[in-house]
Amino acid sequence: MDEKVMVNDILAGVKSDLTAYQTAISECENITLRQTFQQIRNNDESFQYELFKVAQSKGYYIPAQKATVTEISTVKTEMQG
Repeated sequence: MDEKVMVNDILAGVKSDLTAYQTAISECENITLRQTFQQIRNNDESFQYELFKVAQSKGYYIPAQKATVTEISTVKTEMQG
């Protein structure tokens, strides 16, 4: 397995974990456990961003094209309506 595949695999795994943590946080009644999940989520988000920067710098990940001002305005209007 080459480095690109491994990096993308880890990024996908962390993304899935972040979704699971968010669900657990939103459904957690115990404040201590909730804070623990939040801390783990925050650490994973930081790790994901650092790995993303490595992947992007090596050309393993190419982000989507940036939205135009018109596209942003359209979405903003739709979300406010």
